[in-house]
Amino acid sequence: MTRFPFFRPLLPGTQLWPRVLAVIGAVMGISLTIVVCLQFSMAAGDVPIIVAPIGASAVLVFAVPSSPLAQPWSVVGGNILSTLVGVGIARVVPEPTLAAGLAVGGAILVMSLARCLHPPGGAAALTAVIGSPAIHAAGYAFAFAPVALNSIALVSLAMFFHRMTGHSYPHVPVAPPARVDEARAAAGFHMEDIDRALEDMQESFDISREDLDLLLSQAELHAMTRRGAKAP
Repeated sequence: MTRFPFFRPLLPGTQLWPRVLAVIGAVMGISLTIVVCLQFSMAAGDVPIIVAPIGASAVLVFAVPSSPLAQPWSVVGGNILSTLVGVGIARVVPEPTLAAGLAVGGAILVMSLARCLHPPGGAAALTAVIGSPAIHAAGYAFAFAPVALNSIALVSLAMFFHRMTGHSYPHVPVAPPARVDEARAAAGFHMEDIDRALEDMQESFDISREDLDLLLSQAELHAMTRRGAKAP
């Protein structure tokens, strides 16, 4: 493995079966989203039934459903608000190059303020700027048909799929083990310490505070077991 570092798992804890489920979920989610959205009329005849950013949303929703970036409000709110930003920028900034940059930057700002940061939202905003004449003609309606319809359908299908496969979506942190308080006491840290550590690092991490707290506590439990096994 040391000779081929690029082939190591990108996500800690990655296992084969969850990846297989992600593939199945994405196939079903995208296909059924198209089927659902075909039942509604789009804003214009040439507007696509499904937009490309939804493919990126499906990767997050099915492959990393515990990510804060993949939660239902992040998907729906992020895609809709970003598209509205993109349409607005396209209407007031005639120069496409500048408009494209402003649309993506504005989308990040609005999603951050609305607590629905979702990477495909940047693509949705960009699509509103560089999309086809039909997309431009649809104007703000493009944010609702097809973007909102796509997003709501995908999230609804993901909720059903994850429930059927025994996972929580929207993500709910698993119940801590009975010894977690003992582990926290042994480690000597509290949630406030995690918050301060995150502030010190001045970085954003794709994991919730609750999951991070549980992860650290679980690691301390294993460390306690290891230390106990080595004790004379």
